Amino acid sequence: MSNQHQAHPGTLSVWAGEEKNMWQGSTQVPVVHSVAFGYPDVDGWLDVALGREPGHIYSRNTNPTVQAFEEKVRQLEGAEGATSFATGMAAISNTLFTLLSPGDRVVSVKDTYGGTSKIFLEFLPRFQIKVDLCDTTDHAAIEAAIAQGCRVLYLESPTNPTLKVMDMARLAQAAHQVGAVVVADNTFATPINQNPLALGVDLVLHSATKFLGGHADALGGVVCGAASLVERIYHFREINGATLEPMAAYLLLRGMKTLHLRIRQQNESALQIARFLVQQPQVSQVFYPGLESHEHHDVARRQMRGFGGVLSFMLKGGFDAVRAFLPRLRYAHLAANLGAVETIAGPPATTSHVECTPEEREAMGIPEGLIRYSVGIEETADLIADLRQALE
Repeated sequence: MSNQHQAHPGTLSVWAGEEKNMWQGSTQVPVVHSVAFGYPDVDGWLDVALGREPGHIYSRNTNPTVQAFEEKVRQLEGAEGATSFATGMAAISNTLFTLLSPGDRVVSVKDTYGGTSKIFLEFLPRFQIKVDLCDTTDHAAIEAAIAQGCRVLYLESPTNPTLKVMDMARLAQAAHQVGAVVVADNTFATPINQNPLALGVDLVLHSATKFLGGHADALGGVVCGAASLVERIYHFREINGATLEPMAAYLLLRGMKTLHLRIRQQNESALQIARFLVQQPQVSQVFYPGLESHEHHDVARRQMRGFGGVLSFMLKGGFDAVRAFLPRLRYAHLAANLGAVETIAGPPATTSHVECTPEEREAMGIPEGLIRYSVGIEETADLIADLRQALE
């Protein structure tokens, strides 16, 4: 977009990345399925291969459709660079393995997304990388762990699925004092509600499968941040091959055009639903940063423009109550996804932390009786009525 005027996120959702890469005047980014890109002479081909001229060589490395998706997210996050991946977990794992080497230390928190937690607990230790997982709500403990020295500080805010909020500006400052790179998972908040780079974070990543795409029909991941860091991660990805394919990039691009509208509705509905659930006698606890009762509501208000479309809650009666309640919902898919136009609900045992044992979930502070509820774009009153009849 033009540097003369900084467009709002809603406008960037529609236009960013789509001023170029068009074909014969098309108004939509084309899906370029070509594996390779040809050149009439070796010198021109070599200029592109060496980065002296723009262009593409091979779609495992770069592709016009994929590039348009990366550019849209880059502008929404206010980043210097962006690179994409086949899935959100590919974005997370490629970033961590790019930045960490044997003997390094990473500091994070106990209740990150289940796949991320598996990397910390199972894979990184195999490469002699030290992992220190702190209590998510104890910022002083996290700062103490950082002060001992680390290569990477990995944050997730709000967390999946308990919606804890981390003071990213405070923790990023502590991490930079010891020379650490700060990485933040912004999947739950999206660039519409929160921009971690503006809070001092170095790299922000998304499972684009979720809110960015918004229609539960395409897998993808993306990392944004300083160009020098993104280039290192891109190089790791191009060699290891976790490439976003063009059709998925097209679907994500199409979904992102309505990102600001979807998030606006989901923010509003989630807050109303959280306030409704707090008043229900069958519900023992509700987790949503928009609630004034949330432990870090003040932090959320300071660093977020909206509180997101995901909440979680606990029913009295534990997992047996969950089994009875969920099938009664009319307007919710019982599925292991979130961030779609349809409401989606389920317990951590089958969604966010399906890879983890009950003991591991307990150690992370994730109750078995928790329900993660990803609010869709349905009419708010209908969702509340649906929850009411299921609770009754």
